[in-house]
Order: sequence, then C-alpha cells, then structure tokens
Amino acid sequence: MIVVMKSNVSREKQEGLIDWLKSMGLGIHVSNGEYQTVLGLIGDTSKVDMELIESLDIVDSVKRVSETFKCCNRKFHPDDTVVQVGSVKIGGGNFCMIAGPCSVESEEQIVEVAKAVKAAGAHMLRGGAFKPRTSPYDFQGLKDRGIELLKLARAETGLPIVTEIMAASDLPLFEDVDVLQVGARNMQNFDLLKELGRTNKPVLLKRGLANTLKELLMSAEYIMASGNENVILCERGIRTFSDYMRNTLDLSAVPMLHELSHLPVIVDPSHATGISRMVPPMALAGAACGADGLIIEVHNDPLHALCDGAQSLRPEEYAALSKKISAVRAAVLEG
Repeated sequence: MIVVMKSNVSREKQEGLIDWLKSMGLGIHVSNGEYQTVLGLIGDTSKVDMELIESLDIVDSVKRVSETFKCCNRKFHPDDTVVQVGSVKIGGGNFCMIAGPCSVESEEQIVEVAKAVKAAGAHMLRGGAFKPRTSPYDFQGLKDRGIELLKLARAETGLPIVTEIMAASDLPLFEDVDVLQVGARNMQNFDLLKELGRTNKPVLLKRGLANTLKELLMSAEYIMASGNENVILCERGIRTFSDYMRNTLDLSAVPMLHELSHLPVIVDPSHATGISRMVPPMALAGAACGADGLIIEVHNDPLHALCDGAQSLRPEEYAALSKKISAVRAAVLEG
C-alpha cells in the first residue's frame, strides 16, 4: 500500500502519520520526491482502513500495490534512484561506463587495462578476484590477492573498483571495494543478499541465467528490505534457444525494469554474447534502449586471458566503441 501526501505538509504532521502507521506493526518506506512525498507501507496491510487514511487532510491518495516487491517498486519511489560511488553517479540520467578484465591476473595486467579504459572514458574498473567457474578445474581467481591488485589499480587511476563477491563469509575482504557485484549464479543466494543489505556499499545485481524480471526484482528486494537501497540492476543475457551466442541479451528488460522499478539498470553485452565482435553492436543497442550504463570486458591480451578471453575487447577496440556509445547517447538525448 502507498500513501501519497499532499504538498507542503509539515514535517511534524508527516512524522505523526508515520508513527501512527508504525503502531499498526507496519514498516514505512519514505520517498521524498521533488513534487510529492510517498509513504510505502510494508507488512500486513489487510486490516488498514484505506478510507480513514484517505480522509486525512494531509493525504492526497491511498493505493494498494499488488506486486510482491515493494522497496524497489516505482510506485513506492516515483523518482529515479541515483546510486553514487565516489564522484560517479549511476541512474537519473547519469550514464556509467564500467570496464576491465574478466579476472585479475597480475599487477601489470590490471594496471595497464585500468589506465587504458580510463583514457577511453570509463568511470569504474571491473575485475574478478573470486571467479565462479562451471568447471572446478578452471582458473578460480587470485582471491584476496586479486582484491589487493584492484586496489593498486585504483590508486594508479582513481577509478572506483567493482568486483564479485561469492560468499557472505568473504565480506571482510571486500571492506575497501567500492561496488560489490552479485553474479548471475548468486542472484538467488538469499543469505548473501541479506548480508549485503546490511552493508552500506552499492551492490551491482546481475540477472540470473534463467530468471524472470520479477525474480530479479525480488532479489533486489532482499537487499533493500535489509536496509541497503544502493542497488544497480544488470541485464547480462538469459538462456534461450540461441545456438550461436553464449546467451540472448534481453534488451526489452531495460525499459520494462525502468517502468517497474526506480533502480538504475545497466547492460553487460560481454557475458550476453560471449563473442568479442558481438559486443560493440549490443553495447550500442543497450545505450540506445535507455540503459543507465554498460559493463564491458576489456583485456590487453585476450588470446592469453585466463578467463573469457573470447568475449573481451582489446583496449583500442574499447576506445573506438566508447566514442560510438557517446554518439548514440547524444542522439537518444536529442530525440
């Protein structure tokens, strides 16, 4: 249920209404927009007298929300959420470019790539320290050493770092990481999501390989219901009948997620396609369909990469793509 307040309601009266609603055992999510304040009522609202609340002189309207996701619902929070990472903003018209290798392999590699993607316009550096792999015999990442190398690259370039966390028990190792990424395989690791909800760090939440948009939003709800509202959604492709690419990039998810939720939405064309030459056209399509950013894999030597070299762009390819993305963004904004 949502309660839309009238404009120019005093803080004292608003707090009085909130306290009264809380006395019914409800949680209250407050969204202070530019033109109105919306109170989201969380919990068992079946016994709440809608007509009584609507009759109050400080209330404009009362509506029931049928969707099971509440905190991330656009109805609860009409204005776009802007997630801020240092000086970088994602959402609300702010477009963010995240780039870097699939996995951190050495200090020389990650620093070289970080400098290259920054020069090409990237706002944040991605790199896997802990790597979930289909085969137990594949490279699993440098783990805590990888995080230390990411921090060195951040010190060299000033780029905030994004890296994947696989287990809540590893959280102490991620204390100095700027954005915690939840990979597709962990999208419904609810214990992990609840622990991330108790942190104040931005979380980049990737859609699972075979998950619906509602399931993605319910996973975001786990994080937000635990107290952390800094969530970035990521469309990274789903499994379909496609037999030529790694996954199918569901670009229709971007405008639909924007319609359903106030959270920023970014696109990962690298994992979606699995083929480097497919990344540029899908990245441009992601920018054109209204994504709030792109996360793209870049490696200085893809042929010898320890992980996902086939889908990684070379630094010079990323630089060329970055210019085209800027052009597409300009065209979209003009339109």
